[in-house]
Amino acid sequence: MNFNPKNKITNIVLLVSAFVIVSLILWNTNSFFRKFKEEERFKMEIWATAHKVLLSASLDEEIGLLPTKVFQNNASTPMILVNKNGTVKTNNIDKEKSKDSIYIQKQIAKFKNENIPIELDQQGEHLATLYYGNSEVLNKLKYYPIALLLIILLFGAVIFFFFKTNKASEQNKLWAGMAKETAHQIGTPLSSLLGWNELLKTENINPEITLEIEKDINRLETITERFSKIGSLPKLDEHDIVSETKEAYDYLKLRSSKLINFSFDSKVESMNVMLNHSLYHWTIENLVKNGIDAMKGRGNIGIQILPDGNYVNILIADTGSGISKSDYKNIFNPGVTSKKRGWGLGLSLVKRIVEEYHQGKIKVLSSSKEGTIMQISLKVNA
Repeated sequence: MNFNPKNKITNIVLLVSAFVIVSLILWNTNSFFRKFKEEERFKMEIWATAHKVLLSASLDEEIGLLPTKVFQNNASTPMILVNKNGTVKTNNIDKEKSKDSIYIQKQIAKFKNENIPIELDQQGEHLATLYYGNSEVLNKLKYYPIALLLIILLFGAVIFFFFKTNKASEQNKLWAGMAKETAHQIGTPLSSLLGWNELLKTENINPEITLEIEKDINRLETITERFSKIGSLPKLDEHDIVSETKEAYDYLKLRSSKLINFSFDSKVESMNVMLNHSLYHWTIENLVKNGIDAMKGRGNIGIQILPDGNYVNILIADTGSGISKSDYKNIFNPGVTSKKRGWGLGLSLVKRIVEEYHQGKIKVLSSSKEGTIMQISLKVNA
């Protein structure tokens, strides 16, 4: 696969930058949370002081309006005041729930975990204990970093999906453009060869020669047709998958080395599917040739057809060196190849033909040192 070190460095820089930015935001949020919590603690201490003044004042003692104003001013922080005689007063807590002693005890335990209780003492005498929880604003602020991380992750996923889709689209356009240009370039000399072959037929030469030339010309026409269909939606017709696969099998068997042992087995006599004849044969040829390459030109190639409910499975097995499990999906990516020569387009095109054009599935069914089995699944035409 092609590798660009500059792209990797850029990706690392962007990743580190994003990590630093997120870390700074989280650190700043945490600092703000602590500062806000300190200010709330200070407010509660003022409230406790005002309440202590009210508790320690006699009935006819003038205490002024300030303590009363401070006492009445808190409208956000939930509080529970337990006096020395055990009586409980609540503030900013539901009145109905305040009557439930079990609920109050649970709230006291919760408030202890959130904030250190404030003891109200006057000249060595314990007057009351104030338990208070986090205000609604503080609770929202506590979950803000989590919400921020989720937003960043969602934003990152959207960007990743956009670039991945955009890259795949560019690759598809590139491969389609190259395929169509190849078909166009082959077309010109192919037309010339057709003319020369017709001219040779009029000469006094062995007919077998022109017949073999004609076979090669037909082969070139098939290749041209295949390449011209890349990038456009091909026409699908109803075909018998058994006969189509057997035809591709016979073609490859006749033109392959005698060191390759071919076998064909079908569990059904016939089964109709929607196919593009040319592209399906190309798919089988690609998979078989990949298997032959994996075996280094010597071994066994087996093709098997198995019905599977509404689908039919075509299995292509070889006795090559196998594929690493981590590469099961990667081998279908453009540019991935184990060959010293080649662009790694064969399996990528096969996947596109099977999944996009024929709405089927292709995967590595199994692979080990003893060989690999590739599976194509196509929907049966009802």
